[in-house]
Amino acid sequence: MQLFYNNTLHESSTDIKFSREESKHISKVLRKKEGDVLHITNGNGYLFNAHITFSNPNQCIASIVSYTLQEKKPYRLHLAVAPTKMNDRYEWFLEKATEIGVDEITPILCDHSERKVIKIERFERILQSAMKQSLHCYLPKLNPAISFSDFMNQKNNDQLLIAHCEDTKKQTLKDTVSPKSNSTILIGPEGDFSFKEIEIALASEYTPISLGDSRLRTETAAIVAAHSVAFINS
Repeated sequence: MQLFYNNTLHESSTDIKFSREESKHISKVLRKKEGDVLHITNGNGYLFNAHITFSNPNQCIASIVSYTLQEKKPYRLHLAVAPTKMNDRYEWFLEKATEIGVDEITPILCDHSERKVIKIERFERILQSAMKQSLHCYLPKLNPAISFSDFMNQKNNDQLLIAHCEDTKKQTLKDTVSPKSNSTILIGPEGDFSFKEIEIALASEYTPISLGDSRLRTETAAIVAAHSVAFINS
């Protein structure tokens, strides 16, 4: 199944006009014709079935014939991950976490962060592409970059976890996260969280966790966390 994305669709939508880029892809690459079926999501859980009524490389139009609301996962995962020095590593994390299943992502700027500039529009496109590729109908929420201290000041009712590299007592993720629960997991930059940041997190009732015996890169740690939580809920 080929999945398309259009965030303007809703339950009362009757048709959809695709952009020139998508129209070219539909008619020239996929070779879709009038009467063929297209599957479209709005990123909010809805899957729309549509019949092409006009197919042209410059403008493709389809008529909505039915829709279903896809069931949500039994858990919710929010990953707050420091941007990596190499931007492509963070983009890799965004893609793979979306494929595995993440609900919300926040880039957090920490004391040891080397990257401070975030290209939010490019990140959004990566999330959309990964959602379509993995045939998911829920687009992860991508928040603007925020400082660690400001993130700590936000109200959060999730189970709060922080993965850091300091040699202190920690719990394993599998022994900490319960199935069908909501979790927020903090992942630090290449230089790890500062000792002050760890102290602030612990004072804010974050539980320190281990992701295994190996020292992981930021993006790898985030993927391990996402997959572990998905596995716990499988």
